[in-house]
Amino acid sequence: MKMALIQMSVTADKRANVSHACELIARAGTEGADMVVLPEMFCCAYENAAFAANAEPKGGFVYEALAGAARENRLYVVGGSMPESDGGRLYNTSFVFAPDGSEIARHRKVHLFDINVEGGQRFCESDTFSPGGSLTLFDTPFGRFGLCICFDIRFQEIFRLMALEGAQAVIVPAAFNMTTGPAHWELLFRQRAVDSQLYTVGVSAARDESASYVAYGNSIACDPWGRVLCRADAGEEILFFEPDFDYVASIRRQLPILSARREDLYELKRK
Repeated sequence: MKMALIQMSVTADKRANVSHACELIARAGTEGADMVVLPEMFCCAYENAAFAANAEPKGGFVYEALAGAARENRLYVVGGSMPESDGGRLYNTSFVFAPDGSEIARHRKVHLFDINVEGGQRFCESDTFSPGGSLTLFDTPFGRFGLCICFDIRFQEIFRLMALEGAQAVIVPAAFNMTTGPAHWELLFRQRAVDSQLYTVGVSAARDESASYVAYGNSIACDPWGRVLCRADAGEEILFFEPDFDYVASIRRQLPILSARREDLYELKRK
């Protein structure tokens, strides 16, 4: 299969962002992509006020535009993330659509981005969003994929659970900033790829130095051996790569860490 990582510029105009995303999805489709991935909060600025102002329910404008793009271009669309309203709450949500436009997965960000780095970034998503509580996987004819959002990648346990449930790649729409990005972005994607023996795919918005929250960019894909297969720079760009799921199986045969007895670890803890 061929995956397209769409590192797009994001503005304050939701309709313009969605229109631009659909144009880029179509462009990736003409270049043979079977699946496209958009950034976290591709439809609005990354700030709490914008999340609340642009929130909409499942089936709204953003949702229908992504479903239509999947259907029109006959490919899988991992819709980055959007502010989803449901039952009086807001969630940071990623929807996945099949080539017929049907929804096949929904992930609500489990670990909200609440940080206060001394001399660096302070941001609290929990001021606006409620956390999700589900592990998210979806199946395609190519293989099984896991899905999480940005800060979720810092929690190794969720990746191991997805790997144990058969995930061969985990997709991570994300918005690391200029404090955490240079320090941890590549490190985390390579580390999760190695310790869960799968492909990791991270997609960021392009960098906008004038924004209140400056995304790091550097969208990336890593293989189960921890090698960086492709990596963007700071600007708008579409990356392409082709995961080899036979290679995932080969790595897991050679280093069978996923089949290790977890009881052994619990026994060590008790001693």
